[in-house]
Amino acid sequence: MGLDEIKISRAIIESYTEKLVKALDVDVAIVGGGPAGMVCGYYLAKAGKRVVLFERKLSIGGGMWGGGIMFNEIVVQESAKKILDELEIKTRQYEKGYYLSDSIETVSTICSKAVKAGLTIFNLLSAEDVMIRDKRVCGLVLNWTAVEMANLHVDPITMRAKFVVDATGHPAEVARIIEKKSGILLKTKSGKLMGEQSMWAEIGEETIVKNSKEVCAGFYVCGMCANAVFGGPRMGPIFGGMLLSGEKVAKKLLKKT
Repeated sequence: MGLDEIKISRAIIESYTEKLVKALDVDVAIVGGGPAGMVCGYYLAKAGKRVVLFERKLSIGGGMWGGGIMFNEIVVQESAKKILDELEIKTRQYEKGYYLSDSIETVSTICSKAVKAGLTIFNLLSAEDVMIRDKRVCGLVLNWTAVEMANLHVDPITMRAKFVVDATGHPAEVARIIEKKSGILLKTKSGKLMGEQSMWAEIGEETIVKNSKEVCAGFYVCGMCANAVFGGPRMGPIFGGMLLSGEKVAKKLLKKT
């Protein structure tokens, strides 16, 4: 039997459209497909929540793919190893308290486990704005990343979520939009983004978990974005805090959805 190109095209268009329509009204919308965002999505989906993740790039994984200086090994500490164990990702001890994992296995496995748990991931879609009602973040304004890159004048679409999570890493993209456009005071010392500090792995790993929390009504941060918002240092190629951060925000949201 020969293949019909039109049937192939129709299958893709119909299936994607159905998936996108279902994603327009969810419990939680996550922006950013790095390790923190995907772990957050994994735990929410595992608990049966309607959760969707939007990643502006073609691939997910954020900075975890490259480990440190493109050496695709990552380090996690003892407290975070339990998450890799739960996801059946192989680890090996380097020294007491330091565990190594292959970054390729780690990213691909987190993604696979999250999707199989029920997380819907859309790549090549960017959050260019947020939906705010009564000073509460309640959705996202989306457009194709290619439209943004080409600087085309193409209007976006809007989706609704009970909660929005910014997991966009160093840029803290969604938080910056809220700060710039909404007039809402963030739950930081200044009421605005504090900006990340220089690298300090020990403190960075502590504060990234501490800072993973609600920033304003309906809006949470996790991953490196949390330290960028609340003024913590970056931590470099140790990723335990990222995993624990995503888990923490998921647990907080499970109490509210």
